[in-house]
Amino acid sequence: MLPSNPAVYFEIPVKDIQRAEQFYSHVFGFSFEKEMIDGYEMALFPFEEKNSGITGALAKGDVYKPTKNGVIIYLKTADIDETLSKVQDRGGKTLYPKKINEKYGFAVAEFEDSEGNRIALHETLKND
Repeated sequence: MLPSNPAVYFEIPVKDIQRAEQFYSHVFGFSFEKEMIDGYEMALFPFEEKNSGITGALAKGDVYKPTKNGVIIYLKTADIDETLSKVQDRGGKTLYPKKINEKYGFAVAEFEDSEGNRIALHETLKND
């Protein structure tokens, strides 16, 4: 097996898949593809094979429990401040305000989504 980045897919637990889709569509502009996988409702995030990164789904079912504890997924954004504003528009909360890491050229923040999950943001800083 060729070496690669270890993460290949993620699932974000949801209670109300329609509400979660509307939240992520508003905040990030995502459109989702609906699927039933192993009896669970899934709303698949966009994915382009030729681009870097991984994809995942919003997932609803008895084994999916939204939480602010546990694994944190980082979603890429061009502008953390704008994204956090959209989070607030949809009833989400900022959990960790924007912090800039100038040494490595990025910023991060965390928010609570419509379902009660802790989600992180990553913004690559522009070199002026």
